[in-house]
Formats: sequence, structure tokens, C-alpha cells
Amino acid sequence: MTKSQTTNATRITNIRVTPVAFRDPPLLNAVGVHQPFAIRSVIEVATSDGVTGLGESYGDAGHLARLRLVGDALVGLDVFATNEMLRRTSRALHGAVGADRHGLTGQISEAGTVLRAYAAFEVAALDIQGKLLGRPVADLLGGAVRTSVPYSAYLFYKWAGHPGEKPDRYGEALDADAIVLQARTMLSEYGFRAIKLKGGVLAPEEEIATIEALREAFPDVALRLDPNTAWSVATSINVGRELEGVLEYLEDPTPGLDAMAEVARNVSMPLATNMCVVGFEDVAPAIAKGSVQVILADPHYWGGLAKVQGLSAICDTFDLGLSMHSNSHLGISLAAMTHLASAVPNLTYALDTHWPWKDEDVIVEGPLRFVDGAISVPSAPGLGVELDCDALARLHEQYLACGITERSDTIYMQSLHPDYRAELPRW
Repeated sequence: MTKSQTTNATRITNIRVTPVAFRDPPLLNAVGVHQPFAIRSVIEVATSDGVTGLGESYGDAGHLARLRLVGDALVGLDVFATNEMLRRTSRALHGAVGADRHGLTGQISEAGTVLRAYAAFEVAALDIQGKLLGRPVADLLGGAVRTSVPYSAYLFYKWAGHPGEKPDRYGEALDADAIVLQARTMLSEYGFRAIKLKGGVLAPEEEIATIEALREAFPDVALRLDPNTAWSVATSINVGRELEGVLEYLEDPTPGLDAMAEVARNVSMPLATNMCVVGFEDVAPAIAKGSVQVILADPHYWGGLAKVQGLSAICDTFDLGLSMHSNSHLGISLAAMTHLASAVPNLTYALDTHWPWKDEDVIVEGPLRFVDGAISVPSAPGLGVELDCDALARLHEQYLACGITERSDTIYMQSLHPDYRAELPRW
């Protein structure tokens, strides 16, 4: 490296990791119910050029500790040196990663834990690079191949409100008619052209009836069902055959690659996953066994935007479908997902998003709007979103006040129903 190159480098001067909490409805799933607040972390990376980049990640206490360890290790690094950023992340976390589980994904390896921490910093680095170059992040990923990115309505069986609180705007949804009403409200507001139902909550025959009611109500909308491995192989096959010709795909009906492969041999629709293929080490055995036909990537745990582009090339090579998984998230993540999806040619399905379930955020309102179920790719430099510092402070205070430091749908459910057990598969 020449002296001029060293002098002109944009160096990371400071990294700030801020945990935040935002209101979350009582959404039911196979292992419990969402807590009253979802927790996330907002990463601000400051540089020697006075440009700051944004990233977003999980908010669990162990993950926050890892993010802060990595943040200390990245100070002084050239913001364009993302390969070195990953190396420093791995070195900072070596021997200090611990076990890493989040939500309803599978057990994460040490390498996967490193990628989960690295992902938020990579997004912030790309945000900075785009701002320095005057180009949107999509351009840094090779350029947008679509000007807008389609998302799906994410439906949940749910309670009317958290115990002791007033019903939220969507109200109770514990049967097929209520889910159809929920879908009608969401499609009317956002224009989605695909629907995903979170299953694994009611008996399989009731969830079949819900999907059939959705098909009758919305004959031209693609339908998916995700029971989060709540079913045995036999039940999965029975449900798959009942819904033949109805579902766009069936997501994670049963646990494990071998069981998924058996289901895949006996049903007509593709099987999708974000639970049995959660890292690159899972891809080869999944392909060899024929376990899945669609991988739901998530840049938060696949290692950022460039890593998901690498995964997309693998999917293209082996003729696998590709989409993106969602967890409760804020606008920084939605912007990153949109830029990434715009630059992936073989994105074959609308993306998941929890966006309609929240009414708080840390970004200035404006650039991310749903039109006909899709978001136009931001054209401003970087991610194209601006941090709302007042909102960040407010959601941080909310984090401190709510007392939630770990996401656990099961523990929250058991606090309300002590006899509840999160047994998978259940049916």
C-alpha cells in the first residue's frame, strides 16, 4: 500500500451499539407467543471522513456483548476492507462466542455466530461506501436488476392484545374467518400479492381450513404456510397432500434434513426452509438429500449482503428457489433487504417482512413505502435512510424500561400459561 493510499483511506473512528425495544403484538407461533416488546440493536459506524453508516441486528444480551467486542476490534480499519472486517470479527469472537440461538432458527455454529455479528457491520460499511461514492448500496452489489422488491403479507394467529392491555388494531385472530379479515386489512393497506401464514399453532386440520379460506377469499394471491417444524413427517405429508395445488410452498413442516427429504418425496409443492439450512455448511447435505427446494436467506445470520449474493449463486447453480426470511425488524434492515433483493437476479419469491406489525421505528419516515406490495429501491447514496436520533433515544429508553434482554416466546407463554410446553413436533 502506498503512502497516498494509506492517507486517503476512510478509517473507522468509533462504533456505537444501541439496544432498542419497540412494541410487538401477541403473535402466536409453534413455541409460544411474542413478548410485548421486540428487541433489536442499532449500529452506528463513524469514520474519519465524517460519514456515518447504519446497521441493525438482534438485541439479545449475548449478541449485544459480541457486537461490542467486534466494534472495539474494528476501530482504525479502512471501511472498504470488508474482508479484513470479517477476519477481525472472527478473531475478536474466538473463544468468546458461546451458544447462539435466535428465534426459530436451528443451532448456529461458531462460524455462523461470527457471521451474525459481522453482518450488521458489513451493512454499515456498505452504507458508508455508498455515501462516499454517491451511489446506492444496490450499485455496490452489482446494480439493481429490479426497481422494486415484492414482499408478502405475514399473517399470524394472535390474541387481541397482551394480557392487561387493550386490543391492538388487528384484534384477535384464532380461526379462519379472523385470519381472512386480517389478510384483507393487510392487503388493502399494503397491496401484497403473496401471503404467508405462521402455522404450528392450531391443530393441522384447522390450519388447512384457514389456508382454504384464504384461497377462496384471495384466488389470485400466492399462499405459503410455515408451521415451524410443529408436525411429524406423516402429518406433514397429509397436510401437503390436502393442500396440493393451493400452496406456493410449504415451509419447515418438520424438523431435520432427513425428515424434510421424506416429506419432499411425497408432496407436490416445494419445501422451503430457514430452520434446517441456516449456514453454508448445511447447503451441500440439503442438496444431496433433496430436503428443500427453496432457501429463505436472512442477511442477519447468513453474514450480510455479499454472503447472500454468494448463496444466490449456489441456488442458481443447483436450481433452488430463493427468498428472504424475516424476524421482527426496523427500517434499517428493511432498507438493506430491499437493496440486496434488488441486486439478486434469481430472487424467485416475494420476501417475508414483519413490517406491518409495528408502529415505531428509528429512521426518518419517507423512503420506504409499500406500493402494490413492493418497495422501490432507494436511489439516495448508501442505504437511503436517515437515523431519527430522537426516536433512537426513545426506543433505547423503552429497552431499558421494558426489562427484556432475551427473546423467548416460550418463557413468555409459560409466564401466562405455566403448563405450556414447546414440544416439536407437536402433531
